[in-house]
Amino acid sequence: MITKEKMDELVKKYETEKFIAPDPVSIPHRFKNKKDKEIAGFIASLVAYGSRKVFLKKLDELFKIAQDEPLNFILNFEPKMLGDFNYRFGKTSDFAEIFGILQTLYKTDGGLEELFKYGYNITPESDGRVGRMFNVVTDYFYSRASKGVGQGFYFMIPDPRKGGAMKRMCMYLRWMVRKPPVDFGVWDFMPQSELLIPLDVHVGRISREMGLLIRKQNDFKTVLELTENLRKFDAEDPSKYDFAMFGLGVDRQN
Repeated sequence: MITKEKMDELVKKYETEKFIAPDPVSIPHRFKNKKDKEIAGFIASLVAYGSRKVFLKKLDELFKIAQDEPLNFILNFEPKMLGDFNYRFGKTSDFAEIFGILQTLYKTDGGLEELFKYGYNITPESDGRVGRMFNVVTDYFYSRASKGVGQGFYFMIPDPRKGGAMKRMCMYLRWMVRKPPVDFGVWDFMPQSELLIPLDVHVGRISREMGLLIRKQNDFKTVLELTENLRKFDAEDPSKYDFAMFGLGVDRQN
């Protein structure tokens, strides 16, 4: 198994401002206002799959449509604003559905921080709390979705109850809760010790090579196993090792 010393060395090397530019976290870094950051981050997390180069270009296109004013865009959103904007599984109508629900959230229920905070506070203080918080967030969107909404909607906002890794939502939560320089630390309703590792095929493979994972599947149980093993290195901030696993992959490509 890889050592804590090696992991900490990789974190120190890669958790820097140089990490930001080629990563989807660069999108919310464009903004100073807290609600602009959280909306931009949420939108970026929706399409953070596939080729980074491609989805970052699509996000550039989308934020031009939004005139680089995420909160104002959502508060005044009308489907016609999108034109024919789409990305892979997400059709124009799927984005319109999500942005319409976000409009309701910000006009009547506070916003994304308030939704996540509500989900966090109503769940018991025990294992699985973050997963149940995700249930609350997803239920908010699902309960307000139009009948017959497209599959792209459900791909971008997946159902935690199906047992998937919830990689993009774990990533978004890390952005909002962890401290700078890469993340923002703008949400303080939960400690960063409870954050879960964003797990994809790459992180799963690297983690198994490091001896940090036994499970073969890349599902939510694997997320919990990996995060628990990383807590042995740093109980207060296990998700910082996301940078170490990214960094090891980069090192091997060089």
